[in-house]
Amino acid sequence: MSDFQLVDSQGWEYDLQSVYASYMGYFQLNGIPWYERSWGHLFNTFEDFLSFSWPVITATDAYTGRAHVVTRMTSVGAFVKMIKTRFGDTLPLVNNVVRVHPFETHQRHLRTISEYSTYKKLHATLPAVYLSALKARIRLGEPRAIQELWDTHDKSFLAIDFESSERNAATVLEWGYAAVRCGHLDAVGAWPPNPEENYRKGHYVVSEYTDRLRNKYNQTYPWQFGESQVVPKANSLASPDSETQANSLVLVTHSAADDLRRFEEMKIKLPHNVLIIDVAAYESCLFKAGLRGAMLDAKTGSPRQPNSLLSLRSILHSLHVPVDFVLHNSGNDAFACLLVFQMLVDPKNTQLPSPRVKKSPSMTLGLVSPVPMVSPMLTPPMVGGFAVPRPHSASPLASASRDYFDTGESMRRPRTLSTNRLSTGDSNMRTSSVGVPDEEGRIKRDGVDALGIKITHATIG
Repeated sequence: MSDFQLVDSQGWEYDLQSVYASYMGYFQLNGIPWYERSWGHLFNTFEDFLSFSWPVITATDAYTGRAHVVTRMTSVGAFVKMIKTRFGDTLPLVNNVVRVHPFETHQRHLRTISEYSTYKKLHATLPAVYLSALKARIRLGEPRAIQELWDTHDKSFLAIDFESSERNAATVLEWGYAAVRCGHLDAVGAWPPNPEENYRKGHYVVSEYTDRLRNKYNQTYPWQFGESQVVPKANSLASPDSETQANSLVLVTHSAADDLRRFEEMKIKLPHNVLIIDVAAYESCLFKAGLRGAMLDAKTGSPRQPNSLLSLRSILHSLHVPVDFVLHNSGNDAFACLLVFQMLVDPKNTQLPSPRVKKSPSMTLGLVSPVPMVSPMLTPPMVGGFAVPRPHSASPLASASRDYFDTGESMRRPRTLSTNRLSTGDSNMRTSSVGVPDEEGRIKRDGVDALGIKITHATIG
């Protein structure tokens, strides 16, 4: 093991210990007294079998996810040839060896094992090899791996989202989270989780920017699942770490690369063993596997492409989830992200939240009394043409008419008029003059008169 050499994983498919066990089974099945043969000492123990000096690598099986110490069939052939050359006896190539299809596509460290102590040290690294592959499989959205993770009922799934200033992406105005503790719920007999009752939710506004900064195009208020809290900036996230076992905490995101980059910018260190689920990648893998049915591109009308990714809003609509809350609020986005994940991984047993009364933002003056939402929308909304995307959000803005892939079962409906909130200076204006806000809280201009322009720049819920 002193020489460091890298090899491609292709062709390294046979579990080494299984090779030894297969030959022992072959001898027993055919009544061969191997212990009386001149080469029998090579099979006395597994340690004696290793004395041949086997070239091996570590790899995980792409289907089972288990880690193995594997060798090549050419090495088994060399072992059989050695017995024939040295002892004049012929052994067959056994065909019941455990065959591994390596998940790893990058080069692996080649080792040569000739004694049991070396094999034991290498075998001790298999849990770390398994964890590394599991993290990659979960991150890629592999349906089998994620389903097995959910079915263990012992993980805590956490969705977290940040909203930044439109003027400076490094300035975080607020963050929100939603979490479900599956182990606790399963222990008390409350399985499957009820999103409305069993999700822990929170929304926090950074106190340094409460009264100084506010987004213009994508209003971050209000959080519609409770009362927001004002907290100072944070720079740490503590959780147990391990090199060999997966963390009990699983991070659920939409567009994981953006969220992880945000963590790095904020100097928030995630434990090495945290598993990360990207719901966009997971949904795409389910679609490619045929588990989401046929879908059409609402923009072109053509069938959806296999490798396409949906925005958070589009996934909500495709799952027929009532979007009766404003997205691009970090708390609302985190709740939606966790709900989408549970709907994808356990659609039959997940209970949708009941329709709620639309709340007015608690941090804006001159509020207009809220009214109940009329029939939550299950189809793509009619969005104004001047929406401005915000690249700094962990949940990127995308027009539903552009990125929503219709299932062909629903029809477009016009937007429902919701309650508008005006700032103090506009509180005496006629409410009948207020335009119709789109789903992001922006007002569509109906005219160019001074009153219409002034209302357009008002604070809208």
